Amino acid sequence: ELKEKGLGMIPAGKTLFEAFEMLDHFDAFEYMMQNTKHPLDENLLKEINKRVTYHTLSYHSPEAIPGEYTTTDMAAGDTVFGDHEELIARVPKLLESTEKAIVSAAAHPMILAARFHGFYEYLHPFRDGNGRTGRLVSNYILLRLGHPLLIIPSDARQEYISALRMIRTEATDEHLIRFFFKKAMLRMEEELKQKEANTKRFMTFVF
Repeated sequence: ELKEKGLGMIPAGKTLFEAFEMLDHFDAFEYMMQNTKHPLDENLLKEINKRVTYHTLSYHSPEAIPGEYTTTDMAAGDTVFGDHEELIARVPKLLESTEKAIVSAAAHPMILAARFHGFYEYLHPFRDGNGRTGRLVSNYILLRLGHPLLIIPSDARQEYISALRMIRTEATDEHLIRFFFKKAMLRMEEELKQKEANTKRFMTFVF
């Protein structure tokens, strides 16, 4: 309803700021869905971030520009990411190597999506929306390679953050890869159960 009616209504229990965040996310998601054949490059990355933060970035950082790299060092929670110029300089290489891996199908799509996400989040190149941007690009990778969307539910947030943190503390992305596979399989199992239940209900009708 929010997507269809715009800001004429605000979801129960949500602020106007959160409603704007949702609308921006819808826009970025639709852009991502329409551009799964576009190469993974800086233009795609910046456009997704621009759409994700279009109406809300000025609230956090009035001087920042949606879709443009940060001009200051970044931190999230208890994680400080380092010199922003050095990190941003590594973004093109990450995009280039991921694009090559996508084209060559060098690894399972879920592994590619998780590895990109893990590296990207620790580069943290934008002033805001890095998590949302990274998750959208991970789904872009999956869709481009013919896989279903990966959805991380809110009740798995702490497990997700812990898996990301272990990339830095344990120097491995295996926990994030395992987390991605786990959530993908759980979603498939839930959808299969739902389809089975719907099929049984349909079979009870007499024509």
